[in-house]
Amino acid sequence: MQIIKPDININFVGMRFKAITLSVAVILLGLAALVWRGGLNLGVDFAGGTLVQVKFEQSTTPEQIRDALKDLGIGRSAIQQVGAREDNEFLVRADVKSTETQNVGQAVQEHLDKAYGEGKASIRRVEMVGPKVGRDLRQKALLAIYYALLFIALYISGRFELKWGTSGIMAAGLLVGVYLLRLIGMPTTYLIVGALLLTLVLCWVLRLPYALAAVLALIHDVLITLGAFALTNKEFSLTIVAALLTIVGYSLNDTIIVFDRIRENLRASRREDFKGLVNRSINQTLSRTILTSGTTLLVIVCLFVLGGTVIHDFAFALLIGVVVGTYSSIFVASPLLILYEDWAAEGRAKRRRTARA
Repeated sequence: MQIIKPDININFVGMRFKAITLSVAVILLGLAALVWRGGLNLGVDFAGGTLVQVKFEQSTTPEQIRDALKDLGIGRSAIQQVGAREDNEFLVRADVKSTETQNVGQAVQEHLDKAYGEGKASIRRVEMVGPKVGRDLRQKALLAIYYALLFIALYISGRFELKWGTSGIMAAGLLVGVYLLRLIGMPTTYLIVGALLLTLVLCWVLRLPYALAAVLALIHDVLITLGAFALTNKEFSLTIVAALLTIVGYSLNDTIIVFDRIRENLRASRREDFKGLVNRSINQTLSRTILTSGTTLLVIVCLFVLGGTVIHDFAFALLIGVVVGTYSSIFVASPLLILYEDWAAEGRAKRRRTARA
């Protein structure tokens, strides 16, 4: 099925510098929001403490809820409305000691009954996570995202550049390095950032342009999604980590479709200008991209609107990620191949001039 004419020729490549500028601006905006808010709004999974979700029969505000719970003695609390305004559902996140957690839900219910009346507020869920468990989950979440990106680089290198040995050695070295640095107690955040930078440098040095472009596009997608959570101050939990890994897989699938067509066209016409070849490949896969992304977005929008508060943030992450992932396959990953090819061609020309001299 095709909804785009086979001979369409949109100049995607000609818009690459504008697209990259837009991407950089959006990423910087998200990073600025992260700095301004002091980091992501971590859920109980990562921050530790107790999370109580409450549904009210009548409209209320976080200030009124805080006033109702002020004598409860559960420590500093953050109260946030979730879902649609008419749902009247709120999350109450509190710092509590492990010895205090057993009766938190019951105590919150009693205080709300006194303030709002019997049966006017109902406890939907109570979650409790200790600080050590939260810290361990944060580290494992970061490592999961990093390992996903690393093995994607390994797969792309073998799949498109037939350098399984080179990419395997690179992956093994990075895995051993990450393991050793974890043993000496290096903070996980710095460890992952350093390992990602090293992965990109090795892809460049070992001449793995497809892997380099794919990993950079995936990092682009993850950063923009995180920036969206920072801007909206939505809660970041283990469910959102699952959404990020889903986004990575979806975006990679779209990127591989475009890369595969570029490779096929390269085999058929090696003398064609590389920029024109990449642009032709994007246009040839445009119909499939629109159909795949459109049907996926349709499902995610339904989840986002009708799925309820439990999966609202998960659907929001997927919604941002699928849009950005489709965009990055066309405007980030493919133009990065062109930038690498321009750099490689310039290097070859320089070596030829040196040899003649």
